Amino acid sequence: MSDSNSNVILIGMPGAGKSTLGIVLAKIINKKFEDADLVIQNQTDKTLQKIIDAMGPEGFIHVENAVLCDMKLDDTVLATGGSAVYSDEAMQHLSSIGTVVYLEVSYESMMSRLTDLQERGVVLKGGISMSMHDLYEERRPLYEKYADLTVNVDDLSITAAARKVASALEHYQK
Repeated sequence: MSDSNSNVILIGMPGAGKSTLGIVLAKIINKKFEDADLVIQNQTDKTLQKIIDAMGPEGFIHVENAVLCDMKLDDTVLATGGSAVYSDEAMQHLSSIGTVVYLEVSYESMMSRLTDLQERGVVLKGGISMSMHDLYEERRPLYEKYADLTVNVDDLSITAAARKVASALEHYQK
């Protein structure tokens, strides 16, 4: 990460807390907050699930990639969608403008946190027959590949997890 850049990019599984933790983290480290999923919804005027339904997983990934590659952030915590790591171009761009933090959760934690799959707009590259376990196993190496920092947030409250990330960032940036 360059000294001139102070963005924090959150990546991780659905339910890892990117959006909710991101808001708290932004307050703790005095940054703005942006949610990539909301930017996509605002730019397309559709929910994530409607985009996936209309265009399929690959179409959604294309839209997400275009939006992420176009993002210009300054002093911001960005919560990405869980599928952002499917777009190498987008991840290269985000890596160039900030510190990428992987919010790591166990499969069991992810499943206990996910209650609204139909409304979340979770991208299943393997189609609707893809299990959540398959999704977890497919994405985990991608998160690890792109992360500058990995912070395990299992069994932590949102505030405790945000403080753990803030502390990890402080140590990383020194």
